[in-house]
Amino acid sequence: MRKHLVIALAAICALGVGCGRSTSGTAAPTPPSSTGKSAKELVPEAVRKSGVLRMATSEGYPPMEMYKPGTQEMTGVDPDLAVAIGARLGLRTQVVNASFDGLIPGLQGGRWDIAMSALSDLEQRRKAVDFVDYFNAGGSIMVKKGNPEGIRTLADLCGKKVVLAKGSSNLEIGKRQNDKCAEKMEILQSEDAPTGLLTIDSGRTVATIVDSPVAFMYAKETGKYEVLPEQYDAGPWGIAVDKRQTGLRDAVAKALQELIDSGEYGRILEKYGTTPNAVAKVTINTGA
Repeated sequence: MRKHLVIALAAICALGVGCGRSTSGTAAPTPPSSTGKSAKELVPEAVRKSGVLRMATSEGYPPMEMYKPGTQEMTGVDPDLAVAIGARLGLRTQVVNASFDGLIPGLQGGRWDIAMSALSDLEQRRKAVDFVDYFNAGGSIMVKKGNPEGIRTLADLCGKKVVLAKGSSNLEIGKRQNDKCAEKMEILQSEDAPTGLLTIDSGRTVATIVDSPVAFMYAKETGKYEVLPEQYDAGPWGIAVDKRQTGLRDAVAKALQELIDSGEYGRILEKYGTTPNAVAKVTINTGA
């Protein structure tokens, strides 16, 4: 649920992809069966000949994609999964950093093969791409370690001082809950999640709502916070593949399922503290 979401959708609309609701009623494609051909055998000939899986992402959204400290080498859940998928396909993965709103147009123009960048699987985007869904994420409540206020659900935020990031989907979650509160929250708005957490540290607020993988990362790295288990407005994030590249889509889906079955997928998510966001089975185009 990146803050760039609205910008990205506007860019897609401007390119004439179409952002209205679909009325086709077409069922989501079924991922390749676990029997039969391996992921490597499903790779389209043109991609196999190139020997490279070109993956585009947009750096700056840890723990999903970020630079290793002091380097220009990309790391995070998405780059690591892309490398593992490439290995299953018998390909070398080339990770390219691009602007977030250029990811889908770049797929359509053939500049890269897949895009992985915390991309929500949305109906509007499926006009242009198919999504191999690999991650499930929503907003999670973060509180000070020990949870001194005893917060368990959104309803427990009523009457309390809460901080939420400006322009984020999590701010909307908080506002919707506040509409239901008999005793209203006092909502402070921060520039970003780290700034908001400082207000919890100082005692100015008692809770925030942050995208769950980011929340788990901060909790793990600092040891100062707890992340409540429930996710709000949760939905799938997908590996985007140009809609015309169904063969590559199926190969990527099979590779991802092989990684899940082998345990390698789980180890990558565990490395970045995002195990709660794991999926048990690969699906295609199952977002809202």
